[in-house]
Amino acid sequence: METLNLIFAVLGVIAVVLLLIMKYDTKTVLIGVGLILCVISLKPMNGFEAFTASMTKAGLIKAICASMGFAFVMKFTKCDQHLVRLLTSPLKNVGIFLIPITIAVTYMINIAIPSASGCAAAVGATLIPLLMAAGIRPEMAAASVLAGTFGGVLSPGSAHNIFVTDLVRKTDPTFTVQDVIKVQFSSAMLALVIVLIVVTAAAIIFKDYQKGKNFSLPQEEGAKDLGVQNVNFLYALMPLVPLVILIVGATNLSELSFLTWTKMGVAEAMILGALVAMAVTMTNPQNITKEFFNGMGNSYANIIGIIIAAGVFVAGLKACGAIDAIVDFLKAEQHYVKFGGTFIPFLMGTVTGSGDAAAFAFNEAITTKAAELGFDQAKLGMAAAITGALGRTASPIAGACIVCAGIAGANPLQIAKRTFFGMLLSVAAIAFFIL
Repeated sequence: METLNLIFAVLGVIAVVLLLIMKYDTKTVLIGVGLILCVISLKPMNGFEAFTASMTKAGLIKAICASMGFAFVMKFTKCDQHLVRLLTSPLKNVGIFLIPITIAVTYMINIAIPSASGCAAAVGATLIPLLMAAGIRPEMAAASVLAGTFGGVLSPGSAHNIFVTDLVRKTDPTFTVQDVIKVQFSSAMLALVIVLIVVTAAAIIFKDYQKGKNFSLPQEEGAKDLGVQNVNFLYALMPLVPLVILIVGATNLSELSFLTWTKMGVAEAMILGALVAMAVTMTNPQNITKEFFNGMGNSYANIIGIIIAAGVFVAGLKACGAIDAIVDFLKAEQHYVKFGGTFIPFLMGTVTGSGDAAAFAFNEAITTKAAELGFDQAKLGMAAAITGALGRTASPIAGACIVCAGIAGANPLQIAKRTFFGMLLSVAAIAFFIL
């Protein structure tokens, strides 16, 4: 019976991958397969208990919901567009160097706007037509923006950062999101350097830069509205307010008497950021409140919803005995842990177009046992988070890739072909040199 259950668990994983590739709803797939595995294992209540347990995780709900509420406020007030315009306006005729500059700029903006698709839309509408007009083929113009959309791994508002922080807090109540970002920093910077080099090299190999040629598409839909034209510097600073507060609050600067107020959580920083933006933009408080709560509801449905669904799927695997079998194997063969925590989320992210499902499921199932496997929980959890994000950035069916493809009028497969090797080499570097 135990062997049969393990076979069902393997079939369940294969079913999840295939269904996600076929673009079925992520939450439906994870919950459905998880419940089926629980029923097959004669433990149907395990799935329901996992669902309800994830529904009320206070640390996750308040931080993730507040972060998305702040993101909605930034979008409504167009402060995110002012930030994009401020950072991209100096870019003119710098030739092929526009490619690494675009990747780096997108990466930095993605820290302030952690949604990959949202960042791709905001940055791509401005930069993709600019790159194409500068002689860069549409495929590479789109790939340059897509390649920078994993910068959100350094954002305090990232769902993965909050999720891993919540895991670590069970054993270390003093652990903060700022601490988990410190753990992630070396991996994120190494990956950025590799991606900058490899994607630029790909542009040379594919001859994607042709000096003096204009690849702009006449009246392309993505270029009709480039957002704000005249930058308001104060507006542009608004997306950075919570980030600055959290950074200052985590440093020795917070010991200064006039900066002690910066010692606050992610949710509080996001709420304060929204209030500051309301005052600076002089927006009707009713609209700010409405947008903030719309963002909170959206995050519960789409981000926390995936965390809940991943928990049900993991409960199904546990009911089948698959998790215990994997943990026992990894205890005996600990050198495989770092490869499982990096290449598996990467491959799942690549084939499904979503790094979230794989990373959340891995962290729920394996990272909770990190100490038993001889690994630091935060380090293993963040390795899975960043490699899942790198996998998504290498996928032709990821939402951010499709957004960039639409703006550039390019084939998503051709875009992913230009980002894939940079992401794969980054994962290998994290597995062999960081983890």
